Amino acid sequence: MKLFSCTRCEQVLFFENTVCTSCGQNVGYSQDAAALVAIPDDVRATTQVFEVKLPSGKWRRYRKCANYVEHDACNWLVNAEDADAYCRSCRLTEENGELYAADNRRAWLEIESAKRRLLYSLYALKLPVASKADDPATGLKFRFQRGTDERPVMTGHDAGLITLNIAEANAAFRENMREKMGEAYRTVLGHLRHESGHYYWDHLIRGSDKLEAFRALFGNDEESYAAALKRHYDSGPPADWRASFISEYATMHPWEDWAETWAHYLHMTDTLETARSHGLMLRIPGKKREKLALEALVFRDYQSLSTGWQAVTLALNNLNRSMGVKDAYPFVLSPRVHEKLCFVHELIAGAPARLSSNSAKTRGKTAASRRSSLFSWLRPRAPSAPSSSLG
Repeated sequence: MKLFSCTRCEQVLFFENTVCTSCGQNVGYSQDAAALVAIPDDVRATTQVFEVKLPSGKWRRYRKCANYVEHDACNWLVNAEDADAYCRSCRLTEENGELYAADNRRAWLEIESAKRRLLYSLYALKLPVASKADDPATGLKFRFQRGTDERPVMTGHDAGLITLNIAEANAAFRENMREKMGEAYRTVLGHLRHESGHYYWDHLIRGSDKLEAFRALFGNDEESYAAALKRHYDSGPPADWRASFISEYATMHPWEDWAETWAHYLHMTDTLETARSHGLMLRIPGKKREKLALEALVFRDYQSLSTGWQAVTLALNNLNRSMGVKDAYPFVLSPRVHEKLCFVHELIAGAPARLSSNSAKTRGKTAASRRSSLFSWLRPRAPSAPSSSLG
């Protein structure tokens, strides 16, 4: 995530801000410009159109998202010409009365905030994003529900529908589940990134010319998922899983290995953009005299990306240990895992502008346009050799 600033006083703003805490300027997020822009103070209605000046110097007409005006649950803007009252993020969420309930409001806000961060990365990486309303066959939709004993809700993906149990927004629930599942970490954003991996596997790999290369790295996707699930929970991961997998859960089935790797790649790119935006200068591990200026990295090359990631995560973990808290990055990436991450890197770099019809029965085509990329360094090129494992 890049740094944002107030156009009136230049105070640093966070991605979620609706107002500048320094000068009081109202702000909203323009997905077109990938920037927080100033909103006139008198805008009160969803239907009210106003003009804003983008960082490029151009002027554009917008409206506030309905969830911005009515629930203070969003800060994204809607193009004035768009007939939809909701922004490109909120319109992807299935309408659900549970979300507006008082006892679910905090969870709803946290989940939607995480979803907007996911979409920020997907748009920045020029990945196609279309809603189910625009394209029922290949579109994307999110369903957030609270489970009960009579109606349990399982987090997962099914034909473009990503479901998340609202309870995942509760830190105590998440930590309890993390302990039970033996996970290194568990977050709402991590869930959404993982499930988006299943969605893009369907549209970027299934039935494509990338399938055989996928199978060479991740395994046979035609293996019975039900049998793999039973084996995983009956026997656990293989003893040497760290040599080939990013997590224990990744060992269950090639689909889960892919989704875990995909999510990890999104973690890497977003965190590195944040570090780059802050202008971090770091010493390269194992090289006493060499320093790394993240803004100078050539990120289109996977090895450069992984070198930057190694330096950042080592610094993060040492900073956390200085505070007496657990590592921010509890992973060690083996050469085999780097190969898989490099595969994701190259696949995203060459991702099509539209979703392909990989299954005639369930998938069609969408005219989703390419989004402007913040990660302008990411372009198709020959794969780089993976770097050594991270400590």
